[in-house]
Amino acid sequence: MNVRDPFGIHRKNALSILKTTVPRSAVNFTERAVEASINALEKSKKVVDDLDMSFTVPKNVPSFTNPQRIVEDHVWGSTAVARGGKGSQTNKNTGILGGVQDKVGSLFDDRNSLPMYKDKPYAYPPSYRAKPLWRRKRVIGFVLFVILSLYYFGAFGHHRDTVIASTPIWAWLAANSESGKTADWSGRRERVVEAFTLSWDAYERYAWGYDEFHPISKKGVQMAPGGMGWIIVDALDTMILMNLTSRVTHARQWISNSLSYDQDQDVSTFETTIRMLGGLLSAHYLSNEFPELAPLSDDDPGAPGEDLYLEKAKDLADRLMSAFDSPSGVPYASVNIGKYEGIPAHDEGGASSTAEATTLQLEFKYLAKLTGEKYFWDKAEKVMEVVDNNGVEDGLVPIYIYATDGTFRGQNIRLGSRGDSYYEYLIKQYLQTNKQEPVYLEMWDETLRGVRKHLITYTEPSGFTIIGERPDGLKGALSPKMDHLVCFMPGTIALAVTGGLTEAEARKKSTWTKQNEADMKLARELMHTCWGMYKWMATGLAAEITYFNIANPPAPESAPHHPPAEFDPDPEAEWRKDYSVHSMDVHNLQRPETVESLFYMWRITGDIKYREWGWEMFKSFMNHTAVPDGGGFSSLSNANKVPPVMRDNMESFWLAETLKYFYLLFSPNDLLPLDKMVINTEAHIFPRFDMGQLFSTGWKRKPRDADGKIIK
Repeated sequence: MNVRDPFGIHRKNALSILKTTVPRSAVNFTERAVEASINALEKSKKVVDDLDMSFTVPKNVPSFTNPQRIVEDHVWGSTAVARGGKGSQTNKNTGILGGVQDKVGSLFDDRNSLPMYKDKPYAYPPSYRAKPLWRRKRVIGFVLFVILSLYYFGAFGHHRDTVIASTPIWAWLAANSESGKTADWSGRRERVVEAFTLSWDAYERYAWGYDEFHPISKKGVQMAPGGMGWIIVDALDTMILMNLTSRVTHARQWISNSLSYDQDQDVSTFETTIRMLGGLLSAHYLSNEFPELAPLSDDDPGAPGEDLYLEKAKDLADRLMSAFDSPSGVPYASVNIGKYEGIPAHDEGGASSTAEATTLQLEFKYLAKLTGEKYFWDKAEKVMEVVDNNGVEDGLVPIYIYATDGTFRGQNIRLGSRGDSYYEYLIKQYLQTNKQEPVYLEMWDETLRGVRKHLITYTEPSGFTIIGERPDGLKGALSPKMDHLVCFMPGTIALAVTGGLTEAEARKKSTWTKQNEADMKLARELMHTCWGMYKWMATGLAAEITYFNIANPPAPESAPHHPPAEFDPDPEAEWRKDYSVHSMDVHNLQRPETVESLFYMWRITGDIKYREWGWEMFKSFMNHTAVPDGGGFSSLSNANKVPPVMRDNMESFWLAETLKYFYLLFSPNDLLPLDKMVINTEAHIFPRFDMGQLFSTGWKRKPRDADGKIIK
């Protein structure tokens, strides 16, 4: 039979089978459903005819013979979901190149092992959606049986490795496979584990031991001659949490046998601290405090490798300490780890990034606590004193600081790149030492007041809450620009309000204030805006930078604003006028900040919508960032077109942060309780602890006026 007319002679047979095997009450609908399925398949056949393309399996369909196939089956099948409501942008994803891997995977999946979905169909009549559940399940199952029967008994003849590119019925069936109203969060969490293993196994297969992985070209690149363990160490604690014992074993063996920091290599002080030092310390903590996770005999008490991670961390930290050997104590931007030599930045007049200089404290303080080496603590905490002694207005710091004298360079103030994690680590330092260093809470509170006063405004016409920038200082104009990085703030604000307790628990305390109430409201509004960054894009994945339409002059923080509760999917919806993405900013780097905040907001508020937003975001990553031929997942050069343009790069924080936060978001709330630990800016997990007699804050703030300026 001609494969380009697969249903030509089978239509009558299929429908006659229906009339003899299905109860009469269900025949009419089922007949229409099969007709609709066949029509959809014939329409896609016409598309292929017009393009003069054969029905060959696209390259981005998982290999059916690859040992990774079982895992791939689950991922591809579970993500074949039609997301109605994006107009023409979403519909493009059902074309020749869009979502094919999902639909093909669905043909071979065991549906009983797949998660359930809450998405509503957008192409089928409301009367069917209203039918009782038992009738829905029976009819859907039968339609699936009929179509699979046609597939296996001749519709495709001997061409069972071929597929029609556009089959909406498969996406629709997956979207409606949920029974009842309760989502299977355990199943959804397993989909995250499968996404992680796809990514990790691709790296392991094509670039093992390399610091960078390019999943499309299947290549690895080193940052240092012997490798820095950039991906392996960064992903290690995620694998421990996910209980991936064999993969942890392989990673641990590489760290033990191949990882050496005795290399003549310049590295970023900040990135190496948060990723490598943080990753090793987190692995040490998890493997000791949660031995049931990825259990290994090598790290058991008394075993030769018991302190492997800590020993590597101590060696690396001793090398990184050289960056602090500046006249002011503010660390240099880089350090040669082989020569133990700090190196000033090559641009900005040698100034260091303020955020980078002040986002080392959690790591070095925890290491000091583990080792008893006080100099780690003292060097890291001295930086905070130098920064604070500048006496900035309203707690808002410029984004560059000189390591030579500890003064700021320029007046650019923002909570995006080079500014973000300074603010994050204020409240987290306070929590890390069990609230025994109130100076950091004081600095955080001052900062949040400054953010409200100088950076918060509302968009037009819809009234979304944003955090803008002051590139020319607090007296300069407000820029309506938000890096995706700024989306760490909703979760951090909520964490600061409750200290890691749930909102319900915190409200019962006598310490709950009207300011706490206002801060939680701000957190919710910013979370809503950040989610809109995803909803605005064609792929459902946020751009690196988003601009907003605001009034001139900008509305003050006290202005009334009433943003829509939902994002209307109509491409011409009014809310879309508030957002704008420039052509140079459409890339998506697999960043974690929004899902990080969703995780905090879910744990703290208990509002299920944050989990649902996370699931929708996860599906977008699965649908649009999957790489052909078992390559895992890649960041995107253009996330505002479907299919997107790939960057051929997997960021290490995809494994260390983004997938970890998805995993935690879909996990039970007693996994890593927020009031017992603190998570660094690279999503590495540290315990909270008491300072004890050895450690102290070591400095006091100078007296200030109402604006935060030092009184001389």
